Amino acid sequence: MTQSNARGEGTVDRMVSVHPADNTHLKAAEDPQVLAAFDALIAKVGGTPGTFKAKLVRDLMLAGLKLLPDGRDTGELKLMSSAVREMRYAYTVFSRYAETHKVTIFGSARTPEDHPDYTCCVEFSKRMAEQGWMIITGAGGGIMHAGHVGPGRDASFGVAIRLPFETNANKVIAGDEKLIHFRYFFTRKLMFISQAEAVALFPGGFGTMDEAYEALTLVQTGKTGMVPIVLLEGLGGDYWKTWDQWIRSQVLGRGWISPEDTGLYHIASSPDEAAQHIARFYRNYHSSRYVDDHYVIRLKNPLRPDDIARLADEFKIIIKSGGMNLRGPHIEEDEWPQLPRLSFHHTRSKFGVIRKLIDRINGFEPDNQPWTPPTVK
Repeated sequence: MTQSNARGEGTVDRMVSVHPADNTHLKAAEDPQVLAAFDALIAKVGGTPGTFKAKLVRDLMLAGLKLLPDGRDTGELKLMSSAVREMRYAYTVFSRYAETHKVTIFGSARTPEDHPDYTCCVEFSKRMAEQGWMIITGAGGGIMHAGHVGPGRDASFGVAIRLPFETNANKVIAGDEKLIHFRYFFTRKLMFISQAEAVALFPGGFGTMDEAYEALTLVQTGKTGMVPIVLLEGLGGDYWKTWDQWIRSQVLGRGWISPEDTGLYHIASSPDEAAQHIARFYRNYHSSRYVDDHYVIRLKNPLRPDDIARLADEFKIIIKSGGMNLRGPHIEEDEWPQLPRLSFHHTRSKFGVIRKLIDRINGFEPDNQPWTPPTVK
């Protein structure tokens, strides 16, 4: 017996068994023989069974295999299969430019080319390209087109969505290997955020607001790495000023965000000032991650002991126990082993305060003494 879902596709009634009556020959997905078969397949394509990466791939294969006895319907299987394929391909394209900083630009597809916002976006994206950055936009018209005009084709990525009323990429990125087409908004937005070291927002409609709030929410909750989020518009505009007033009166004023959360975004006065703001964010700060409950900030240069002690005192509200320590990489880290780390036991809250911590770190002069990573387990 079947029933229809919201997509109008037939689904198997959950009261009906998805297996034939005689299924004694079937094995569970976690059966040792099945897992051994996965390991053999991983080895055949060049993987090394038993390594952490191989385990993650095996977990992915195992989750996929479980979909059959779970009785997932065709529409659900198509969505999950397409999403994984989209992500794999997009990661492959971006991985070719992994060492280059990237800024994602959001804004209206309807902004005309003679609008001050369009001119502002061209100037901003050009400045970022001059600083060695690449630009990611949605590949359409308006602000997306302006974001590609500034840096040109070679420094541009297009992350396009298949829509019935927006089917063509702009002329700058059309036909380029860095143009990626997505079926789903959620996979597309994942690439917008996960591949960028900065986000620039220009005025726009529902889509732009959705992207703005998603970026702010991910940073506010620690679900993505801390990145600078700059808000820009053309001369004479009051879009972000009005938006900021509403945020402070209606959102902060009602207690729906914390006072420090307004520091997660920066309203820039000009394209040059926005580019300078982003560059300053990476003056001493490099990147960050968690190792268990320890927040690990990778630094371009070590900090002086007195400055570390000052930070530990100023930001004790986000330290669960202990202090702040300068150290080398944790054993779990395999990226940038040459960089010093500032590590502390984090409360996993108040990420707006983390942003203030990074700003303070960037305000310190680095310790110019030769640095050797201390032996810390």
